[in-house]
Amino acid sequence: MRMVDLILKKRNGQALSKDEIEFMINNYVIGEIPDYQMSAFTMAVCFNGMDNNEVSYLTHAMAFSGDTVDLSAIRGVKVDKHSSGGVGDKTSLIVLPLVASIGVPVAKMSGRGLGHTGGTLDKLEAINGFKIELSNDDFINNVNEIGIALVGQTSNLVPADKKLYGLRDATGTVESIPLIASSIMSKKIASGADAIVLDVKVGAGAFMKNINDARELAEIMVSIGNNLNRKTVAILSNMNEPLGYEVGNANEIKEVVDVLKGKGEAKLTELCLELASNMAVLGGKYTNKAEAHQELNESISTGKALEKFKEFVLAQGGNVDFINDYKLLPQAKEHISITSENDGYISSINAEEIGIAAMLLGAGRKVKTDNIDYAVGITICKKTGEQVKKGDVIAIIHSNGQHTDSIAKTKAAFEIQTSMPTVDPIIYDVIQ
Repeated sequence: MRMVDLILKKRNGQALSKDEIEFMINNYVIGEIPDYQMSAFTMAVCFNGMDNNEVSYLTHAMAFSGDTVDLSAIRGVKVDKHSSGGVGDKTSLIVLPLVASIGVPVAKMSGRGLGHTGGTLDKLEAINGFKIELSNDDFINNVNEIGIALVGQTSNLVPADKKLYGLRDATGTVESIPLIASSIMSKKIASGADAIVLDVKVGAGAFMKNINDARELAEIMVSIGNNLNRKTVAILSNMNEPLGYEVGNANEIKEVVDVLKGKGEAKLTELCLELASNMAVLGGKYTNKAEAHQELNESISTGKALEKFKEFVLAQGGNVDFINDYKLLPQAKEHISITSENDGYISSINAEEIGIAAMLLGAGRKVKTDNIDYAVGITICKKTGEQVKKGDVIAIIHSNGQHTDSIAKTKAAFEIQTSMPTVDPIIYDVIQ
């Protein structure tokens, strides 16, 4: 078998077999296939696509290209949750304790933020003492004892994806939907979950800017999961404006607690309950989402979900005193109000611009080696559809000195019009 023949086959629009794809991935990881040949192949995929079988074969080969996580020692059906990334997206930290509070075990590996999207690990590190590294035994014991654990990804998890993603980034082939789908799903498969719930973001602050592309990506990922014997559901959710009120690491931890206390922003709470309900059904706790939704709501109202979050933080070394005193979280030195320049209604809030503004403050990274300032961020005070008067505060910038560009970007992110706008839903569709 020769790599050049596989390139020609894909260039000519033909499907590759399981053996051909495994040959290609295995030899690329060990260096037998050079970058220039793999880049030719990924460009051929960009032009000609892949069928569902090919994408499943590619996902499987990538998933088993390095270490895999064995969760068999954890009791029950293990359900993973993945978000395609967005601005103000703290859903994992709400959904995981919520699901665990009703008896569905959650064992999750998460990543760090890069660019305008935040990372779950960065948010958790805003909590004093929280440890994102656990031994394998502690990880499994925590899930068995309290129903939840969350750690960073192991260094040799899906090395094919790490190598291939870097190549795609340098060769203009990132946008290929089959390659995106296999990249995401290979990590989920390697992480050991029995079932997967995907939150596919759509809009200005998401990687997928339009609903048609997002739907195609979601359908392919659901097909991959089901083909590889993982029950999979995808939710298409709105990322045209930031999710919730808070953007930035300590800010978002505060909002996580607000939601678990029953005081969360309505759309953020709605999305979290939808994700959690699907996880509860896939985990075998319920046969329909309506029953799951009801118990999850009760878990918030009775305080069970918040108590589970406390257990989770304590089990990983974190100080939980901040739950009753937000001032114990990292605090910015300056708080700058952004005000409306006109009377009217908020017609849109560009999530990507807000995300970049927060990154420039230090809440995110331009490159992987950048340090994070956990205290800085942006509070959104008025959401799309709300009426404002000239001089009303529409956002607050929390800064430790770097804020000039962020002020301009935050102001520019808000569009105000004279008439009441149409407000899109937070959930566009559920694909299963």
